[in-house]
Amino acid sequence: MKILMLGWELPPHNSGGLGVACLNLSRALARRGADIDFVVPYSAAHPEIDFMRVLSASKLDPLFRFGLGAYDSEKVEELLLPDIKIPDAVSGDQVSIRMIQKSYVNFVEKYLMEYKPDLVHAHDWLTFEAGILAKKNFGIPLVAHVHATEFDRAGGGGGNPLVHAIEYEGLTLADKIFAVSEATKTLIHEKYSIPLDKIDVLYNSLDEGFLRSVYRLDTGNYRYLESLKARGYTIVSTVGRFTIQKGLTHFLHAAAKALRKNPKLLFLFAGDGEEKPELIALAAELGISKNVLFTGFVRGQQLRDVYALSDIFVMSSISEPFGLTALEAAHHGDVLILTKQSGVSEVLRSSFRYDFWDEDKLANEILAIAGSSSLRDTLRSGVQSEYRQISWADVARKCLEEYNKINHKRN
Repeated sequence: MKILMLGWELPPHNSGGLGVACLNLSRALARRGADIDFVVPYSAAHPEIDFMRVLSASKLDPLFRFGLGAYDSEKVEELLLPDIKIPDAVSGDQVSIRMIQKSYVNFVEKYLMEYKPDLVHAHDWLTFEAGILAKKNFGIPLVAHVHATEFDRAGGGGGNPLVHAIEYEGLTLADKIFAVSEATKTLIHEKYSIPLDKIDVLYNSLDEGFLRSVYRLDTGNYRYLESLKARGYTIVSTVGRFTIQKGLTHFLHAAAKALRKNPKLLFLFAGDGEEKPELIALAAELGISKNVLFTGFVRGQQLRDVYALSDIFVMSSISEPFGLTALEAAHHGDVLILTKQSGVSEVLRSSFRYDFWDEDKLANEILAIAGSSSLRDTLRSGVQSEYRQISWADVARKCLEEYNKINHKRN
């Protein structure tokens, strides 16, 4: 089966879990015989990808894409797509997200004039307009894969009306919708009035790079943390973008409450984003700066070292459709505390859970885990058996079953 896969990023040029999920899903589909062309909005080498063709929709460097506010509701320009043109020579501050989407749609249109895939699989709103074009103008079946909605990115409400409109049209026209959790499926149904039987849940799995590669802690990356652990400190970490969606201000308030009862806690914030200055200022205001460490954006060995040195991993998101970082943390032996608003909590039951706003409960859960080695061992053992129950091979099998049903109806 010939699949045109529409995505916004692939490792190593990714800024988050979306690219990781797209890579692993595509690889698993290719192993089951799918012939995949994957379109990205930038031009860059992907030397480790030999199981599909990666096509560049523009000549832009992938770094331009990172600063375009693609995941920030407030920064999406409300412009009409057909009226936008990308100049021949551009710099990062001249390019808007809507310009790149226009270029992306134009590329897909030219591609479809020459090639006729059996199906188009579009990931999130950034690529939905290209998928809509394929469905409307070329009659090609469309699968819409929702990793996050605008309601998630806006922290549960509001958001950019332009993005809502794109999501609504893409989801309405799609022949099948894949959601990354039951929570996301329910949100799509309630917010966009999509019938439940049109939406299937496909849980993400762990990146193969984490499962297969030989990993050893680099003792040089975080010597300060290792010295604190040797003195009896418990390391509590979080990893991700510093945005309103992640609920990090609530996390800091909970950290302050926990520190009043146990000063031997170190809170590690790995990542970057527009909320970073606010979080640093809040830590100072709460008087806990000496117990909070901001690493900046990390990937590869440094990211894995964060997981390995941590004792407790907290996902404090106000709305998290899935949350791949929780699987990564579990793989490295972390005990998990997840918000009830995170999709990954549906499959990792051996974790503590709380409502994102309940700072007292989060503080108490941190204290309970830090104070009991037997509790840590029980939770760690349980969650490690749970994350191994989901695999990209199973995801690909279910995905192909739906592909075949769509094409059967078409024929």
